Amino acid sequence: MLDQIHWLAAVTVLGVLEQAYFFLQVIYARRLFGISPPKISGPPEFERIFRAQVNSSEYFPIFLALLWQAGLFFHQGLAAALGLLYLYARYCYFMGYKASPSERLAPIYFSAGVLWILIAVSALGILHFFLSQYVGLNVLQLLTA
Repeated sequence: MLDQIHWLAAVTVLGVLEQAYFFLQVIYARRLFGISPPKISGPPEFERIFRAQVNSSEYFPIFLALLWQAGLFFHQGLAAALGLLYLYARYCYFMGYKASPSERLAPIYFSAGVLWILIAVSALGILHFFLSQYVGLNVLQLLTA
């Protein structure tokens, strides 16, 4: 079983580490700009870092659910590769937003595209599972015949 999920687990750990890095960036920005919790407003530079971290955290559960569904029901390698692309896009989003609001746009669109692909492969994998388990229809055999 572990040989079927090790890449998903590795990408998950990388994602958690990325989230931790984003959290640390907010802590450093709070110290740099003298903004004590629970305040969330301050100079634009701080607010961009804070928003980038919060936005990334909001999407993280969606990413994890899709990563694991795509990996378990479709293909672990493809899901892990898409997961790495997503994490890279999120890193670029964070760094871009930190620099300027306009720098966040291309990476956020790219990461959203990766999420849509994960949704599609998850849905296809789950559909294939239900059709083969409950209807006895193996779509893959039909396509290769």
